[in-house]
Amino acid sequence: MSKHYSGSCHCGAIKFSYDGDEITSGLRCTCSICSRKGALMSPEAIPLENLHVEANPEDLGLYQFDSGIAKHYFCRNCGIYTHNEMLRMPGHCRVNLGCIEDLDTSDFEVTVFDGKNLI
Repeated sequence: MSKHYSGSCHCGAIKFSYDGDEITSGLRCTCSICSRKGALMSPEAIPLENLHVEANPEDLGLYQFDSGIAKHYFCRNCGIYTHNEMLRMPGHCRVNLGCIEDLDTSDFEVTVFDGKNLI
């Protein structure tokens, strides 16, 4: 059963929403950028066409490295990472669960993806 989710960065300049599976767990990646940002990401790979992002272009920052395939988005005002387009599943993204409204992740089971050693 699909659920509607809404979220934003800390200052509200970047807002996003999507319909997806009920979120009951999270994903952490061990690659160089994910391990540093420490965010708990959505376990579901969300098709890009299902993620609706509202932001002024000057507020939405983009960071890419290495192959340039993965795209890591953040707010240029408050610095919060909101979502990323995936390296291993082009056309899909994951969102930062800490940005989703009214979602308590404190008791979530966390799956660790070994992105550090799968390049």
